Amino acid sequence: MDTVLRVELRDRIAVLTLDSPERLNAIGSETVDRLTLALNELRDNDDVRALVVAGAGRAFSAGADIGEIESFTAPRQFHSFVQRLTDAYTLLEDFPKPSVAAVHGFAFGGGLELALACDLRVAERGARLGLPEMKLGVLPGAGGTQRLPRLIPPAIAKQMILTGEPIDAERAHALGLVNELAEPGEALAVAEALATALAAGAPLALAAGKRLIDYGLGMDLEAAISYERETVSVLFSTEDRVEGLKAFRDRRPGEFRGI
Repeated sequence: MDTVLRVELRDRIAVLTLDSPERLNAIGSETVDRLTLALNELRDNDDVRALVVAGAGRAFSAGADIGEIESFTAPRQFHSFVQRLTDAYTLLEDFPKPSVAAVHGFAFGGGLELALACDLRVAERGARLGLPEMKLGVLPGAGGTQRLPRLIPPAIAKQMILTGEPIDAERAHALGLVNELAEPGEALAVAEALATALAAGAPLALAAGKRLIDYGLGMDLEAAISYERETVSVLFSTEDRVEGLKAFRDRRPGEFRGI
């Protein structure tokens, strides 16, 4: 089986690279299966504390594999594919370690939906991000219509989805969709630097912080603050909290072990 997804471990960071550049990293069933397998394996790897998701070649990803989709002869086949793709992206979104997408060239359709499932996004200046499914007579089906309007103003998300027109990285950054802009050719390096900064944090606090923000946004404010209070109280009992305070007093970086 060809390797459509490379996984490299780099000093507490796992870099997952879509690796079918001749097809602009189109995402088909094989990619979905490899991504799911990689995330399940990395989930319990204590040596990995952050993820970077990138694409090989001249683009992050052109989106779902149109060739595979055209081979479907019944709606149930498409439904099954979209379900597995959605499940893989949800696995990434719910991953207990923070993730950073490194976007270059363009991220369209399912490629942008993959980046939306990451916690943070870096994009090179001039890169384009879009959900062009409307131009094919369909709509995004792997979270695009739901994650995008939770990250940018709903009216802008509607414009992108209903026209199928992309925006450039500079506008995406101004809207808050992209966390950091990188110069051409530097998206991966900037994303790795950001992931390194994340990986320096206490693992239990990182995972808890993700949960607090993701779940808390769906709660009313009083319930969310209560959830926050209970969560930080649990973190107070960890050895990492003791180490963090000692490191602060010693004026040195903390050496967190996730306990």
